[in-house]
Amino acid sequence: MRKPVMGIFVAVFALALHAQAQTPAQAPAKPTAPAARRSAAAGYDRSLLHPALLKEKAPETFQVKFETTRGDFTMNVTRAWAPIGVDRFYNLVKHHFYDNMVVFRAVPGFVVQFGISSYPPVSAVWENANIKDDPVTQSNKRGYVTYAKTSQPNSRSTQIFISFKDNSFLDSQGFAPFGVVDAEGMKVVEMLYDQYGDQPTGEQDQIAKLGKPYLDHKYPKLDVIKHATLVGAAASAPAKPAATAHKAAASSPIKPQ
Repeated sequence: MRKPVMGIFVAVFALALHAQAQTPAQAPAKPTAPAARRSAAAGYDRSLLHPALLKEKAPETFQVKFETTRGDFTMNVTRAWAPIGVDRFYNLVKHHFYDNMVVFRAVPGFVVQFGISSYPPVSAVWENANIKDDPVTQSNKRGYVTYAKTSQPNSRSTQIFISFKDNSFLDSQGFAPFGVVDAEGMKVVEMLYDQYGDQPTGEQDQIAKLGKPYLDHKYPKLDVIKHATLVGAAASAPAKPAATAHKAAASSPIKPQ
């Protein structure tokens, strides 16, 4: 399958990947402190192994708080902008898909992108769990959040990107924004490590197959989303993202490999 670009260490990582996949189906109601630490470090929500069941309708507006290794930022999401994409995003966040996730792509002056699970069993079941396209109702301006996709129709799945600048040229290519990060949050987004640029982007198959240990080994400076959590209704009028001029524009748009 062609991976969106927006859109060998197997032996070394085998034990780490095995440990990641060994997750209790349910945590105790009141775990002891050591048990809680083990669950947080090793687990993922087993509901994520069944994409077809995660079909809950999203609220009309909501916020998602991203806690990262560079600080926190909040995303305001509006269902009317792209209802199919928002319903998918809501279910992913609700079931902690973006927790413990590496931000594998940050291109100065263009976008920051993430959405490949740190856990190979999760990546495997979402690989072909695509959703239909939404009409483009908003522009890909600075701070706006959009799904990555290939040049083929209905190829959105779990990867999303945040624009660093006005990328409105993507509007005509079918990239439909569904949320926005305000100016204060963009200060954190712009601190996410970007010196690897597009280098990890061509390795999405390996990232999906080997998980977070692969990126930790080969690209150790990349930042991590520690938690992405639903925190409430979106602001009625999200603050307009501030303009920026200190980063150069990318030389090419988002394209499939």
